[in-house]
Amino acid sequence: MSNDKGGAERFLPDAVGTLHGRASGEARIVSLVPSLTELLFDLGVGDQVVGRTGFCVHPRAALRRVPKVGGTKDVQLDAVRALAPTHLIVNMDENRRETVEALADAVPNVIVTHPCVPRDNIALYRLFGEVFGCKSRAGELEAALRQALSEAAAVAADLPVEQVLYLIWREPWMTVARDTYISAMLAEVGWRTLPDRAGGATGAARYPAFDWSEAWLAGVERVLLSSEPYRFRERHVVEVRALAARPAMLIDGEMASWYGSRVIAGLRYLAALRRETARG
Repeated sequence: MSNDKGGAERFLPDAVGTLHGRASGEARIVSLVPSLTELLFDLGVGDQVVGRTGFCVHPRAALRRVPKVGGTKDVQLDAVRALAPTHLIVNMDENRRETVEALADAVPNVIVTHPCVPRDNIALYRLFGEVFGCKSRAGELEAALRQALSEAAAVAADLPVEQVLYLIWREPWMTVARDTYISAMLAEVGWRTLPDRAGGATGAARYPAFDWSEAWLAGVERVLLSSEPYRFRERHVVEVRALAARPAMLIDGEMASWYGSRVIAGLRYLAALRRETARG
């Protein structure tokens, strides 16, 4: 367990403006966000995680000892309460507001997160580092992320922008809107997602269904088939190449969509993939 010592206590805001300071004593953390469960372990405070969702799968071996409390959307409220957590980690996109409200009286500290672009993870590192006493490790992750962002920017500067369609579901076919975290990750290496709909998207519109006859698809230069939430396979690549009449390929969805510490490896993965596709 990390035991960084700080000076005067600082209070840092979460995504809804709630100020959080250093946890007093040993924290008992329930994380309802898979990528942030991984971040807690990478920060060296995994021994303070007492509950997680069934979708929290990294680091796999270490998580075997941590009880599951349901999924990200169907949280078992009584199971969370029984663990007597001091801190609850939630996300505005991944968890339901009514779940958070139902647990607010039982958990003293609810940390709400909402990273929208890769750089937002820096604030997450600093917040978790402050709250859970692991500022040194958080600083290391911040430096690594800044380097990965610089490497991705170099790739984007070297190559022309390529318009891509990022598939997340089949029957119906679904993609991501321009204002999603996934789209922001792809943009770091010069992959610009379609469709581009003015005014932004909210709710379900952030992950729109579409038909292959829609006119905007004419602008797509490459199709990326994600490994999650729908597990696309090579047979689907063949299908999509026929439907889109464009190059198509599989992509690791965790590398494109997980924030926290995985964003560092994710940016480097996308940068390498972009260079590889550019070479043909």
